[in-house]
Order: sequence, then structure tokens, then C-alpha cells
Amino acid sequence: MSSPESKLKDLGLALPEAAAPVANYVPYVISGNMVFISGQISKIGDEAIGGRLGEDLTVEQGQKAAKLSALNLIAQMKAACGGDLSRVARVVKLGGFVQALPTATQADIPKVINGCSDIMVAVFGEAGRHARFAVSAPSLPLDVAVEIDAVIEITLPQVGAVYSQ
Repeated sequence: MSSPESKLKDLGLALPEAAAPVANYVPYVISGNMVFISGQISKIGDEAIGGRLGEDLTVEQGQKAAKLSALNLIAQMKAACGGDLSRVARVVKLGGFVQALPTATQADIPKVINGCSDIMVAVFGEAGRHARFAVSAPSLPLDVAVEIDAVIEITLPQVGAVYSQ
């Protein structure tokens, strides 16, 4: 079985550094074996995909934007797992927001977020299949096209042997 890192490499994808928050929140919260990841936008470094579906953004461009959000989500997963993506036991849920005009075809909103869902399944296999919502929003931070949050389940790190005399 290949690791998530090798699957990323096979797909020709490189993870960015986990993005720091831009306001008063944390990038993720770990509670037990669940990780709640704050919304990740369609921007990595200087590459950003903005615009509104139904105005200046096509479904295909939106899917590419969702892939950028997916890479940012996986970078946060890696940070939450101490650098070891094999600790991701399950992608439980994604919540996708697409910046869109009210006149945008509502059937296209889920198609856009598929750009993220497809990456999760490609990288994590069956464990990447998830529950999800996909909705439109009139505006998103920094005028990005897509923002996606996630809930994942992780395996807890193994506790080392206890030394006794």
C-alpha cells in the first residue's frame, strides 16, 4: 500500500507549507482523535484563483481552485499529524464554499468542490471518501473562488515503552 506522500508525488502534486491564520483563529483544533481544520482558500504562495462562478469563473477554473484548497487542507493535516500523513485514518467531512453569482447554475457548485473531493480520494483512497456540503457564497475572503474546511479522523501516536528499574 502506497503512502499519501507517494500518492501526492505520483499525481505530480507538492504540498505547500501549512498556512498561518490571517485573523483571530487557529488553523486546526485536535479533539481526541478528530481534527477540525479551518477553511482553506484557493491560494498557494503567489498562485491564487479568484472570481465568481457565473461571472468570470468557469467550472473548470473552479475545480482547479478547489484543488488548491485541497492541497492547503492536506498541508494542515500533515501539520496536525506531526508530519506523518499516514496518521490520517479518515476524511470525515468537507464543507465547500464557492464564490458565485446568484444566477450561477446551482448544479455547478458541487462540480466545483469535486476538485477537492477527487484529490482526497486520490491521496487517501477509501479513507478519503467523505460526507460533504457545497454551497455558493456572494463573496469570500481575499476574493478567492473557493474556501473549504474539513473534519478528519487521525490515529493517535503510539506511546513508547515505559522504562523501569
